Amino acid sequence: MTSLFDSVTFGKIALGNRLVMAPMTRNRAKSCGGATESMAEYYAQRASAGLIITEGTQPSQVGQGFLNTPGLHHPEQVRTWRTVTDAVHAAGGRIVVQLMHSGRIGHPSLYDSAHQPVAPSAIPAGGQCFTPSGPQEYPVPHELTADEIAATVRDFADAARNAVEAGFDGVQVHAGNGFLLHQFLAANTNHRTDGYGGSVANRVRLTVEVTEAVAAAIGNERTSVRLSPANTYNDIAEGDTEALYAALVPALPELAFLEVCEIVARPVTRLVRELWAGNLVVNPHATGDSFPASVDAAQQVLDEGLADAVSLGALFLANPDLPARIKAGGPFTQPDESTYYGGDHRGYTDYPALGQ
Repeated sequence: MTSLFDSVTFGKIALGNRLVMAPMTRNRAKSCGGATESMAEYYAQRASAGLIITEGTQPSQVGQGFLNTPGLHHPEQVRTWRTVTDAVHAAGGRIVVQLMHSGRIGHPSLYDSAHQPVAPSAIPAGGQCFTPSGPQEYPVPHELTADEIAATVRDFADAARNAVEAGFDGVQVHAGNGFLLHQFLAANTNHRTDGYGGSVANRVRLTVEVTEAVAAAIGNERTSVRLSPANTYNDIAEGDTEALYAALVPALPELAFLEVCEIVARPVTRLVRELWAGNLVVNPHATGDSFPASVDAAQQVLDEGLADAVSLGALFLANPDLPARIKAGGPFTQPDESTYYGGDHRGYTDYPALGQ
């Protein structure tokens, strides 16, 4: 039986255990998109994870969707991220950066550039965006042209090269959670009539092209992708989930690993497992009253043979030494949701390790 503490190798990334820290937006980067000393401390504290996947990091200025999120499209951002990767490696950890283009999620008032969010089609997201002046409706996004789509693919590849320069062990392409690539996948946000819209085959095209470009830039063995089938976050309605992922998963190139973020959709996770011959990481959904997803839920994923490793988010957020706590049988600190996004060290680097 596979244990959470068995080692495994994903491409060129050697994991000392099968506990992966899931990507979590924390909004504590510099306003210019640079990483901070507190970010280096935060990630280094969690270096006992088999692998850390960072918060979503914009591959271009127009890809930013929130205040104080990091980027990898400027030399200064690359330099500051190096302090993070050096700290994690010094603590014995492995870390990959998640490249996330927010697409239509965002608002011009959030950025000095005042740029208009972009999307596959000029369809605004429902709901409101939190801005410096308070909640505002999401604006109608700019519909990407064919040339702009090609530039977006290049932006991902360039950011991946920057990631390697910054010392990351690899890159994860974010194709879920209602952000740009997921917007191209979903029927309710993609009304295009060109080669990137309409049929399922066309809607998966951009995700495949971006992944291939990143893999060509840094190597398949350092590249990964995150999917979130059936996730309605950010006003997404895929419409044909099983057909969508039945087309997308086999079309992806060879990867270091593929990650599935479960949204109470275990049948789709099983479908992905059947279709994907490579390494698979599953971020299991919480069950019943159990939040965040429990250690038992993580072990169940391995016991069922669904994945080669398991990613956990909030448990790692609140328990920096999570592997040690699991070995000890707890106790587990509960996360403070009021400190998830933005702020100072509170709810960020002040969660204690065992014995503190």
